Amino acid sequence: MNVKLYALSTCGWCKKTKELLDTNGVEYDLVYVDLLEGDEKEAVLDEVRKYNPRSSFPTVVVDDSRSVTGFKEDQLRELLEI
Repeated sequence: MNVKLYALSTCGWCKKTKELLDTNGVEYDLVYVDLLEGDEKEAVLDEVRKYNPRSSFPTVVVDDSRSVTGFKEDQLRELLEI
């Protein structure tokens, strides 16, 4: 399972999502979008918009096809099978 967490470094809900993933031993790639700059930031925001047109955070993407936006613990557990 390929998991990506798009988050903001100052976001409390993003922190809760990261803690949920860490506590359950989920391997994931973490991208703090607010710490990126220029073209790199725009490219990542374009990627996020594919799954979440409003570009809100956190956004968790699994296998480049399914996603959960916001801290929705039940949906995350179901999607990640934890």
